[in-house]
Amino acid sequence: MISIGLTTWTEHPALIGGEDRPVTLTEYAGHFPVVELDTPFYGIPRQTTVGKWAAAVPDGFQYILKANQVMTKHDCKEPADATTLATAFEEFKEAIQPLVVSGKLLTVLFQFPPFFNRTTANIEYLRDVRVQMGNLPVAVEFRSPSWFATPGMTTDVLAYLKSLKLTNVTTDEPHNLNDGIPLVDTVTTPELALVRLHGRNAQGWFNQGANWRKTRTLYRYSEEELQDFAALAKRLDQQAKNVCVIFNNNSGRDAAPNAQRLQAILGLHWENLAPQQLDLF
Repeated sequence: MISIGLTTWTEHPALIGGEDRPVTLTEYAGHFPVVELDTPFYGIPRQTTVGKWAAAVPDGFQYILKANQVMTKHDCKEPADATTLATAFEEFKEAIQPLVVSGKLLTVLFQFPPFFNRTTANIEYLRDVRVQMGNLPVAVEFRSPSWFATPGMTTDVLAYLKSLKLTNVTTDEPHNLNDGIPLVDTVTTPELALVRLHGRNAQGWFNQGANWRKTRTLYRYSEEELQDFAALAKRLDQQAKNVCVIFNNNSGRDAAPNAQRLQAILGLHWENLAPQQLDLF
């Protein structure tokens, strides 16, 4: 099965005819069967809030939740001590229970920062992540090229992730010798292959100025590039039960149109969508 989704549900006016207002979760769920949320990265939500997310969508709809920034080691200046780290994991797991119980959690995404390099300590931390998360589905996305510096190293890293039952994210993003990783087909868990598409705007991605967050994903994929992603999804579909493609190239509101075009290329129709409101006027 191949599913397609976007990051957040509010910022995609193409889904509501270009209207200048936030898209509701119900409206979003009428178009795509999965959504990625970064809200938990900035602050672990209340369980009641997560319960509302679960109740607002049809059975079969899936969420990808970003792990909290404490859990992904983004607090590099003052790393969390063991107690703080353990507390973050426990609070996070408790908060997401409504999605776990309802079967609406696709995976928890650990998006590590560029300075999370391939070191002995970080290799061991990946094992700690699996222990802390128990049997919950976990995906990891690296930004440091040190994890895939050579073909042999790539093979070893992917084998290690496979042994820990961690899904390695296949990522499309600008990359160079010091930052980012190239687009390489990877499947480390038979249940899920996850693809995240950030765009290819190298100038906006690497120049972290005042408008960095507004421009780093400013990119619209071409027809040729979308055809390539369709072929990628088909290849991964031969190796994993579920292939999920997430578009994050949304600084210019291009994610939804690109996602809808990829859906058309692949000829996908999902059964677990919310009813779409009809415009009768």
